[in-house]
Amino acid sequence: MHIQTGIETDELVAAGPEVTDMQVVDIVLTSDAHGAFVWGVLDRLLDEPALSFGNITASGFGATEAAVLAYGLALGGRRGARTALTNFWRRVSHASMFDAANPLRSILEQSIDIAEIRKTGCPVSLSIQASNSRTDALKTFASDQLSIDAILAAATIPFFFPAVEIGGDTYWGHGDASALPLVQPFETGHRLIVTGKASLSMTPCADRRLAASPCSITCTPIHIIFDSQHQAASALFTRPWTDWGELTDMRDRGRQRAEDWLLAECPTADSNNRYV
Repeated sequence: MHIQTGIETDELVAAGPEVTDMQVVDIVLTSDAHGAFVWGVLDRLLDEPALSFGNITASGFGATEAAVLAYGLALGGRRGARTALTNFWRRVSHASMFDAANPLRSILEQSIDIAEIRKTGCPVSLSIQASNSRTDALKTFASDQLSIDAILAAATIPFFFPAVEIGGDTYWGHGDASALPLVQPFETGHRLIVTGKASLSMTPCADRRLAASPCSITCTPIHIIFDSQHQAASALFTRPWTDWGELTDMRDRGRQRAEDWLLAECPTADSNNRYV
């Protein structure tokens, strides 16, 4: 078990019995989705016993949450992932009380063990995306390339903070959600994009409902959850260290958007499985 501090809400627990007949969905977390909104979406999806994560591709601050989610799942299943995400955000809120330019490295080092995420037995396959600060070329860090530095680079706001050096090059986050590779085949056949606002490039498949059978046309069914209050949250992109009440409000908005999506797209969703 990784380092625990006095701000945790609960201990990571051993994984419980797994549901064998589950719909696997690949997740894309775009760079313009505010972190606490993403937290809420992931938190609600973790409540859904008939849904599981396959591949997760993340950029922006969502890269930190994807790593925390993967670590929590590896150590404690769904409950472990929810606890890990809550602990991470409590550290984020706690950091706002101190005068630190960028405490994210310390927060990540307390929140995850990168070795656990890189293991072949990790429940999700994680890919982190950042852009080269000199060439603007998009790079994907996956498998043995995953590192604290790669996650930090993805979460670094260009020009606000220095780029992160990795392997002799420097990287930081990118803000173009349309640059995400939306057309390459994913193993599950379904992809959920969590973003700040819907893009014209994110056109869902006509047969986008989750089902046991494959999509009826030859495309990747794309599902989108976006933040209806994206503009209100945009000012927080440059200051993710913020008040706990603001964070939980955004978390709850993300949970509600995920709930709405589940009820619309996943007929087996448990509408009574709500956060307490």
